[in-house]
Amino acid sequence: MDRRTTLSTLLGRKKTKPLSSAVLTPSLQTGLTPYQGNWTFEQAAHLLRRTIFGPTKVEIEATAQRGLSRTIDLLFAQKEMPAPPINYNFDKDPAVPIGETWVNAVHTRGELRGMIRAYRNRSLGAWNIGQLINSEVSIREKMTLFWHNHFVVQASVVRDPIYIYNYISLLRENATGNFKELVKKVTIDPAMLRYLNGNQNSRVNPNENYARELMELFTVGKGELAGSGDYTTFTEDDVIEAAKILTGWRDFGYFSDNAQNRPRAIFVRNRHDRTDKTLSHRFGNAVIDNQDATEYEALIDLIFQQAATATFICRKLYRWFVYSEIDEAVEQQVITPMAELLVANDFEIAPVLKALLSSEHFFEASFKGPMIKNPMDFVIGLYRQTAINIDPTDRRSYTTWWRIAQYMPNLQMVYFDPPDVAGWKAYYQEPGFYQTWISSATLGPRMDLTNAMALKGVRIAGRDVVIDVLALAAEIENATDPNVLIDGLAKMLFPQPITDQQKAALKEVLIPGLPDFEWTVEYGDYLAHPDNEDLKTGAENRLRALLQAMLVMPEYYLM
Repeated sequence: MDRRTTLSTLLGRKKTKPLSSAVLTPSLQTGLTPYQGNWTFEQAAHLLRRTIFGPTKVEIEATAQRGLSRTIDLLFAQKEMPAPPINYNFDKDPAVPIGETWVNAVHTRGELRGMIRAYRNRSLGAWNIGQLINSEVSIREKMTLFWHNHFVVQASVVRDPIYIYNYISLLRENATGNFKELVKKVTIDPAMLRYLNGNQNSRVNPNENYARELMELFTVGKGELAGSGDYTTFTEDDVIEAAKILTGWRDFGYFSDNAQNRPRAIFVRNRHDRTDKTLSHRFGNAVIDNQDATEYEALIDLIFQQAATATFICRKLYRWFVYSEIDEAVEQQVITPMAELLVANDFEIAPVLKALLSSEHFFEASFKGPMIKNPMDFVIGLYRQTAINIDPTDRRSYTTWWRIAQYMPNLQMVYFDPPDVAGWKAYYQEPGFYQTWISSATLGPRMDLTNAMALKGVRIAGRDVVIDVLALAAEIENATDPNVLIDGLAKMLFPQPITDQQKAALKEVLIPGLPDFEWTVEYGDYLAHPDNEDLKTGAENRLRALLQAMLVMPEYYLM
C-alpha cells in the first residue's frame, strides 16, 4: 500500500460509535458498569494497547489467561522507581565517570560546560526511551506521558537536565496517585517554576503565567465565556489574585557547580504578597489570608472544591484512554460518574482509571481501533512487538535508545518538548484530535521507519538493529500454514480483524502466485534445518516482505 492510500484511508476513516444498551439504560446508576463479556485474546489486546506501549504476543496471551481483574491489579501495582540515567559514553566529565549517574552531580563551568550538558541531555532522552521499551505490563509509563502532556514542561526552555530528570521522576512516582497532591507538588517543582516563570513571581511584580495555566490547563479548565473576563470556571480577577497567592517561590540550584546547592524550591518570605486575596463569585468570593509558604496549598484546596476540576481531568483521561468524542450520553453516563468517583476517593486517580478500564463502555467493539497511534505508541510499539532485542544491561543500549529518540522530531512528538504549554494538539484540538498525528509530513517518516526495520534494519553502535522475523514467526503455533501465520501476526499487530481480501493480498506477498503448500514446505524445511543458511535466508526474505506489507497497512496505525 502506498503513502497516498494509507493517508486517505486514515484521514477519511469515520467512526460510528453506537453506545451499548448497557451504557444507555436509564436505570443504571453509572456508565462504569463492570465488564461481563468474553475475555479472550481480543479483549486482552485492547486493554494492553491502551495501557502499555506495544504489547507483545506473549504479554497479550498471558493477559488473556490471567483475566481482567488480575490484569488491572498488575497494571496498577506499585513498582520501584527505575535506576537513574548514567554517563554512558562521555569521558570528559570530571564529576561523573562512565557508567555512573550524573543526576546528583555538579555542573562544570568552563569550556566543557556545553558538552557536558549535551551528553546529559542525550543520556536522559535515551534512558527515558528505555523506560518505555522495558515497561512490561504496567500503566505507569502511559500515565507518566499523560501527566507530561498535562503538566507541560519544555526541556528546551528549562535546559538543566537535572531539573528535567527530577520533574519526570515526580510525574513517574505519582503517575497513578493523588491528583490534588500532584498539583501541589508540580506547583513548586523547580522545573515548573522556571518554565512558567513562577520563580519571577514577586509581590512587587506578580507574574500571572502559572496562575493562569493552573486554572485553565491544569485544574478547572476554561469554560464558556460568560462575560468580560469571566470564563464560567474562573475569571481574570481570579488569575490576578492567584498570582499574588503564588508569590515568593523560587527555584534553587540551577546549573549549580556547588555540591551543596541541590536543585529544590525555596520560599522567600519578603518576596511574598502578604495581603488578603479575594477570589471571584466563581469561587464563592472566598478570601485567602496570608499563610506564607503554605498559602499556595490553600489556593489549590479551594480549586479542588470546584466540581469542574474533577470533570476536567476525567475528560482528559477519557480522551487519552478511550476516545476523543464526548457527546452528551458519554458526558452523563461516563464522565460524570468518573468525576463523582474521583471526588469520593479524595482525588486518587487509580480507582477512577481502574473503573474505566474495567467497564463495559471501555470494551465496546467500536472503541477497538478508532485511535491513530501517537508517535510514541507507533515507534516504541514497533520495537516491542516485533522481536527487536535491545539488552538494557548493555551500555550500548543507550546509543540505540537515543537513535530511537531521534525518530520523534520528524513524527512531531518529542518527549520533554511538547509544542507548547497546552501539550500535543491530538488531545485537545477539535475536530481532528488524533488525526493530527498523520499528515503528508509525518506519514513518510513512519513508513520509512517500518520499511527499514522490516528489511535491513539500521546499524547502531556496531550492531544491526532489525526485526527478527524468524523469532516473530516462531511465536505463532502452526506458522507453516500461511493462513495461520497471517492471522497470528494480524491479531497481534492490528486492533480489528482484517478482511478475506486483505488476507489473500498478504498471502500473495508471502508466496506470490504459489499454492499454500509451497510455504508449508519451505518454512518446514527451514524449521527442520535451522542451520542451513540458504533455507534460513529464503524463509527470512519471504517473512520480511510479508511484515513490511503489514506494517504499512492503515490498520497498523490504529489502536
